[in-house]
Amino acid sequence: MTDPLATSGIVVVDKPAGMTSHDVVAKLRRAFSTRKVGHAGTLDPMATGVLVAGIERGTKLLAHLVAHDKRYEATIRLGQSTTTDDAEGELTAEHDAAAVTDAQIAAEIAALTGDIMQKPTAVSAIKINGKRAHELVREGKDVDIPARPVTIFAFDTHEVSRQGSLIDVTVTVHCSSGTYIRALARDLGAALGVGGHLTQLRRTSVGAFSLADATPLPVLQDSPALSLTLDEALTRAWPVLPVSDDEYQALALGKWLEPRGLQGVHAAQGPDGRVVALVKEKGKRLSTEFVARPATLG
Repeated sequence: MTDPLATSGIVVVDKPAGMTSHDVVAKLRRAFSTRKVGHAGTLDPMATGVLVAGIERGTKLLAHLVAHDKRYEATIRLGQSTTTDDAEGELTAEHDAAAVTDAQIAAEIAALTGDIMQKPTAVSAIKINGKRAHELVREGKDVDIPARPVTIFAFDTHEVSRQGSLIDVTVTVHCSSGTYIRALARDLGAALGVGGHLTQLRRTSVGAFSLADATPLPVLQDSPALSLTLDEALTRAWPVLPVSDDEYQALALGKWLEPRGLQGVHAAQGPDGRVVALVKEKGKRLSTEFVARPATLG
């Protein structure tokens, strides 16, 4: 029997610089000849690297992937501040950073590691009263986004390069969803009293999907192909829970099962290797978070 989800899955794109995430989605729609394309986790135009896109029913998975952790390679320039906290914005202030020591940089990076409260950059996709913050900024309005909790699992320095009054710091960051690397650059510069902004950003992973899975956009445009099928994506990103045929059918109907002491979300996989749903225990029920193969698919 033909799998109705044979054309559904995940495409991991190595996004080029100079394009919005929406631009990438538009090109994938043309390449895969479907409107059902979306992405998990926006990358700014200047950023490159891992952009996870869903194709067909894979789009339904994206909301569950957005919450996963992310890893980045970045360069932070100390001594200059910009309107956008990155190199695409206009310069707003310059300070001589030559006197800042490597030890001071290391100390402030350590202070920005762990569970922190971060104020997102004003030029962001966060919605305020129904409008995105960057749209309000372009309209000349003052935008004040409240600080929110994020987790910086690791914030490591790899190189400190000094160029006159400026310092470029090459770092890698492993962080929770919702973290703004531009805001880390801004806050590091502010803590050191010299200002800072991001000059380079490359995302190396989103949850279980990394650059090793990624395909350059031009290659996908010439030869569109899934990076992972829906089953492969589900079993890569979540621990697997084997279920019987009867349990599979129940979950396909959106029914709940008896709890079995699971922690977190699992991919319920039938005897044939196909994943029927993402499930999670809630009280006395093992219930569905997302049904990959609803009974209506046949």
